[in-house]
Amino acid sequence: MKEPQVGLQQIIERHIEAMAEFTATPGRGTTRLTFSEQDRQARNYLKRVMREYGLTVREDGFGNLFGKLEGSVEGAPAVLVGSHFDSVPHGGAYDGPAGVIAGLEVARLFRDRGLKPKYPLEVVAMIEEEGGRFVGGLLGSRAMLGVIRAEEFAAVKDKDGISTVEAMRAIGLDPSLPGSRDRADIRAFLELHIEQGPILEEEGIPIGIVEAIVGLTQVQVTVRGSAGHAGTTPIDRRADALVAASKIIIGLPELAARQGGGTVATVGRLNVRPNGANVIPGEVTFTVDLRAGREEDVQEILAQTEALASSVAGAGIEVEIERQLYIHPKRMNDEVRGLLESASERLGVSYRPLNSGAGHDAMIFSDFTKVGMLFVPSRGGLSHCPEEWSDAADIARAVEIFYETAKQLTEAE
Repeated sequence: MKEPQVGLQQIIERHIEAMAEFTATPGRGTTRLTFSEQDRQARNYLKRVMREYGLTVREDGFGNLFGKLEGSVEGAPAVLVGSHFDSVPHGGAYDGPAGVIAGLEVARLFRDRGLKPKYPLEVVAMIEEEGGRFVGGLLGSRAMLGVIRAEEFAAVKDKDGISTVEAMRAIGLDPSLPGSRDRADIRAFLELHIEQGPILEEEGIPIGIVEAIVGLTQVQVTVRGSAGHAGTTPIDRRADALVAASKIIIGLPELAARQGGGTVATVGRLNVRPNGANVIPGEVTFTVDLRAGREEDVQEILAQTEALASSVAGAGIEVEIERQLYIHPKRMNDEVRGLLESASERLGVSYRPLNSGAGHDAMIFSDFTKVGMLFVPSRGGLSHCPEEWSDAADIARAVEIFYETAKQLTEAE
């Protein structure tokens, strides 16, 4: 197996370490929520690096960040390379930033090796893939590509009632800038991501070439009862929203297991109101993330979840179910996947095909342009936690594969 350039590996490590400093929870993982102070610090770092690499920097009206290496053909569609730079609370340093850094290093290799692309090469760092602040996830790519309208984007609020545009302005971003991007302006999209699972590490293979991404849907369930005194309200006269919500939550794993086929269900966020130690909960809101490899399985688990939630209504309990995200299972582009395979073979890098059980911005792009995606191993299969780690040598191998692929997609000389 070909060893990556030592210099490239070291540069990647420096970028990873630098980005990891922009966290609201030092020593307890990476917490970099969209449009936070840490977001501002990270984007300033990325903009500085982009300029050092000779890229033209801009931000769109949704807060996505771009660094462009112009092509020789004026107005030609660009080949985008990148990922997201937000994190989950107390997450790791690699989920998202590894892909952005890979894009930066592909652009640097173009510059250092004197390549002149016909089609522009564009590094992209996207917001809110994780849904850590604004429920739904994949917000930057969905807004950029017009899956949601600018008006819908502006109406999204976090748990504290702060809207996206208010949060943007708070860190100096301009939501009035152009946002939506025409599909004719994008020739292809390449994304590197950590696997977030154990397969590559267990098999000793440094690169996974993604064939398909799981379908997913997210719903928000609100259960309303009646708040009351914990000591003076008899048990038989209570409408306890948390007890009712618990009946839904505890039933979800059984639904997923009964359906099989890799179907999973996760309650990831739960808010209890009024959240007092001696107060009966009057309202509970929680999210349900549902995923499956087949379209029919996604639809079935969604229908069963909604039926389960509705079943607890009555006796003073009301249930509201809001669908917030629905993304069909997506296949990556055969042509681009072939380019990635050929580049891996020319470079002597071992690889294997993989499917992704996690959602990525690549699945949004796949409806609009040719998409290719690479995975690198995750130590212990861990992700979304402080222990998340991937070897910079594997990321460097992925950069070289993307470089070879981007040369062909941009028709660089």
